[in-house]
Amino acid sequence: MDNRSLFLASDFDRLLSVIFSVEVPDSFTKPLHLDGPQPDRRALDALALDGYRSGELSRGQASELLDLEFNETMGFLKKHGCVRSITPEEFEKDAQGLRKLLGR
Repeated sequence: MDNRSLFLASDFDRLLSVIFSVEVPDSFTKPLHLDGPQPDRRALDALALDGYRSGELSRGQASELLDLEFNETMGFLKKHGCVRSITPEEFEKDAQGLRKLLGR
């Protein structure tokens, strides 16, 4: 498989997604701020925040779900009071990944 094939396969994987709809009674749309612009984005933000808070999503997964860069994701999480401290184990895992990447 050449590099072009790998690139196309990678792009195809990113295109796969699940589409679902949720019926929200009118009495809840205003309190949940779903009555304004981009209610689908508001719902996606809430899903990502809940997944991150519960530990079901990593910061990277939340970033990917929201299609945000690292700094944008950190700003989003801080804005919503959702920044977790990393554990020593997570820090060591990240450090090992960097050492591998740098060839040390």
